[in-house]
Amino acid sequence: MTLSNLIIHYQQRIEQQLDMLLASHASPAGKLQEAMRYAVLGGGKRIRPVLVYASTEACGGDITFADPAACAVELIHAYSLVHDDLPAMDDDDLRRGQPTCHKAFDEATAILAGDALQSLAFETITGMYNNSANLSPTQQLNQVKTLAVAAGANGMVTGQALDLAAVGDQQMTLAELEQMHRHKTGALIRASVQLGAIAANATTEQHQALTHFADNIGLAFQVKDDILDVEMDTSVLGKRQGADAARNKPTYPALLGLEIARQKAHHLYHEAIKALSMFDEHAKPLRDLASFIVERHH
Repeated sequence: MTLSNLIIHYQQRIEQQLDMLLASHASPAGKLQEAMRYAVLGGGKRIRPVLVYASTEACGGDITFADPAACAVELIHAYSLVHDDLPAMDDDDLRRGQPTCHKAFDEATAILAGDALQSLAFETITGMYNNSANLSPTQQLNQVKTLAVAAGANGMVTGQALDLAAVGDQQMTLAELEQMHRHKTGALIRASVQLGAIAANATTEQHQALTHFADNIGLAFQVKDDILDVEMDTSVLGKRQGADAARNKPTYPALLGLEIARQKAHHLYHEAIKALSMFDEHAKPLRDLASFIVERHH
């Protein structure tokens, strides 16, 4: 499954925005600055900022006003990967086909880089960068709250805690696995579409429909990730293949089998597409992205 030209445009846009943002926040600690750039600009599909842009356009908004939120959500994602890869967490040495941040630098620098990226995400939303000043104070406040909830103890951080607690536990139920992933992966994906909706001043109905879309496609994303961890090799994945199985972590293929896991991913995809029924052709990038998520090969 290839990405549409518009989604490729979104990806190119976020790369430029992130590069400019990081260049404008030079640190006297050169090693820290280098590690931050390494963590953020080292590749990736940029699914979350693309969702911000696509959701903004689906609601008839101008993506120029979505730039700060798109950058912010990717900074949070990058910080989470840096910290997740640390020896105290998942202890990974490969990310996006290159050494993880703590391997390329050192553990202390990686921790500090993650801390700095998290702070920069909120600085970016709150009127300190580009077109965020064009959003009303209420919009900015709602975006800060949305991202903070998704990234914190009611979202991504709890998901990681549940993930770490589940290592070696093959008794986790399907409901428990889903709860873990709705926090660890799904919370930030949900926030991405909500940030876009806020940037576009979406109606309540649009906001609810996009949230339902995100809840389904966010879980589909994780199911597909689990499938790829079984099927693809390290050179394609850009990270260690079979890492979940090696650590005896519960996954959808482990609980359901590969074929049922594939069926679940496609069911979630169809539910996500149904949630977009109220939107016109401006939601085509969201539909294309949903298809890419369940059909991708890395």
